[in-house]
Amino acid sequence: MDREELFDKKPMIRIHNKLFPCPTSAAMELIGGKWKSVILTHMIEGEKRYNELRKEIPIITERTLSLQLKQLETDGLITRKVFTKKPPLKVVYSLTTFGKTLIPLLKTITEWGITAAYEKDAFVEAEEE
Repeated sequence: MDREELFDKKPMIRIHNKLFPCPTSAAMELIGGKWKSVILTHMIEGEKRYNELRKEIPIITERTLSLQLKQLETDGLITRKVFTKKPPLKVVYSLTTFGKTLIPLLKTITEWGITAAYEKDAFVEAEEE
C-alpha cells in the first residue's frame, strides 16, 4: 500500500505489540509522555552526553532519563555510541535519520509552547541560587 491508500483504508497500526486505530495514537506511543519529546528537542542541535542532558533537563530523574533514552533507542529515534579507546568511557546520544524527521514537529511544538506560555502569562523569572 502506498501512503495515499493508507490514508484511505485506515489500517490498524501495531507498535510495541499494541494496536492503534489512528496514526496520531501510534505517533504518541513513540514520542508521547512527559519526557520523550523534551529529550528529543534537546538533541536537535547534535549529539549529547548523558550528563549534558541531565544538566539541560534538571527536573528529570536519572532513572527516568535512562529509561527514556533506552526506549527512544529501541524505537530507532536515537542512537547510542560508546567510545572505549581511552578512559574514561564516553557515551553519546544523537538523533537517527528517522529521529531527525521529528525536528520540524519538535520545533513547532516548542513554538506553540512559547505562545501558550505567553498567552497565559506563565513566564517566571529564574530564581537566583
